[in-house]
Amino acid sequence: MKKKIAAVLLCASMVFSMAACGEKPAEKEGETAKKEQEKITFVLDWTPNTNHTGLYVAQDQGYFEEEGLEVEIVQPPEDGADALVASGKAQFGVSFQDSMAPGVAGENALPTTAVAALIQHNTSGIISRKGEGMDTPKGMEGKKYATWDAPVEKAMVKNVVEQDGGDFSKVEMIPSTVTDEVSALKSNSVDAIWVFYAWAGVATEVAGLETDYFAFKDINPVFDYYTPVVIANNSFLEEKPETAKAFLKALKKGYEFAIEKPEEAAEILCEASPELDKDLVLASQEYLKDEYKAEVEQWGYIDPARWNAFYQWLNENGLSETEIPENAGFSNEYLPK
Repeated sequence: MKKKIAAVLLCASMVFSMAACGEKPAEKEGETAKKEQEKITFVLDWTPNTNHTGLYVAQDQGYFEEEGLEVEIVQPPEDGADALVASGKAQFGVSFQDSMAPGVAGENALPTTAVAALIQHNTSGIISRKGEGMDTPKGMEGKKYATWDAPVEKAMVKNVVEQDGGDFSKVEMIPSTVTDEVSALKSNSVDAIWVFYAWAGVATEVAGLETDYFAFKDINPVFDYYTPVVIANNSFLEEKPETAKAFLKALKKGYEFAIEKPEEAAEILCEASPELDKDLVLASQEYLKDEYKAEVEQWGYIDPARWNAFYQWLNENGLSETEIPENAGFSNEYLPK
């Protein structure tokens, strides 16, 4: 009898031990998953638009979650995304190579690095009403151009006008921040506007407004710089390189989804930002599906030659307070292969 009781107790002990052993890994796994879910703040450069589609897709499709990340997307403060990322309050954000220039080198250098190109080529240029002679830069002579009054902007417009044989001094500079390009052109308040074609240019098509347009990169290849780019905080990159790589891996999947399924991606963006014009988003998404990666195989890749060429042009034209050295301000190190 004693032997039977001992055997029963031993069996019971083994059952409970096995159950306990079975429970612990599950608990540990839950604890580990919870611990690995890392919070990331991503700050936009402007209100949501199709430059950001892949970001919203990655969030909607759970790609960030798959990488153990919880991503919060926030609007930029008054001093911009660069300042928030530099402060460390956001780990990632959207910026532009031209606007990064003052903070790339020297005493005012910001602790940020461009880690991915959202669009492979500069899709910006000058748009105007069709048939008024501004299909080339020289045609801007005697016309009203809406300027932001920024040194780099004016130097670029001057360069393309003169390369086309025009006289930049004859361009009428009208200080104006145009937020509705269609209305501005229709009202004749200005004649020419610098736009990013994927949004403002496509908006004129959706509105049925016929326009002329030329791209800066088609006039001078040095202006085929990177705009927009994903920037990251330098301390974050140094301390958590694997987290940075995980974030960009998920983001890559989001943009590749947008390339392969532009209509579905546009729907996801509209759901996240219902205030957007759905027709504009769909048309813009169709335009950008061929621009996110363009001819490169690796999503987000930044060509050092193109990056350096633009900053060298700034150096040569006295548009940078401190000379910008080669390969300053960007890295391909964190991109998924």
